Amino acid sequence: MIRALKDIESKHLLSYNYIGHLSYLFKDKPYVLPITYYYDVLNNIIIGYSGKGHKIRALRINNQVAMEVSEIESVNNWKSILVQGSYKEFEGSTAKINLHKFSEGVKEVISKKEGKDLKYLSEFSSKIYKEGPPIVFKINVEEITGRERKHS
Repeated sequence: MIRALKDIESKHLLSYNYIGHLSYLFKDKPYVLPITYYYDVLNNIIIGYSGKGHKIRALRINNQVAMEVSEIESVNNWKSILVQGSYKEFEGSTAKINLHKFSEGVKEVISKKEGKDLKYLSEFSSKIYKEGPPIVFKINVEEITGRERKHS
């Protein structure tokens, strides 16, 4: 049986995970790629970071995004949410504060979910920035919907 998730269930799925699939448009073509994220429940935003590249160029032109997060145990037992929102970059000290919030938040989720005690951002993110500091961004959550299938 497939059922719609309640808002609180969708937000729980979003906050209890740290990898999602971000989708955006660039030159009339859709792109989807995995990102590491942290869901800031209090501010209802998703925080992420990236180096300068295709994704950032595209999001600076069209800031409308969607992100999918799922937990799949089997074909008959899964949950999935879709977040729709808008992209915005943090700047200066606000970027540093939010990168720290991202790092601490993801480490906490990994600790709760996987029982791993990580110390540094580099332990869960393989990105190394040779061209300077990362671009720290938020996705303002405008809508969130979810579905679940459970085999009885």
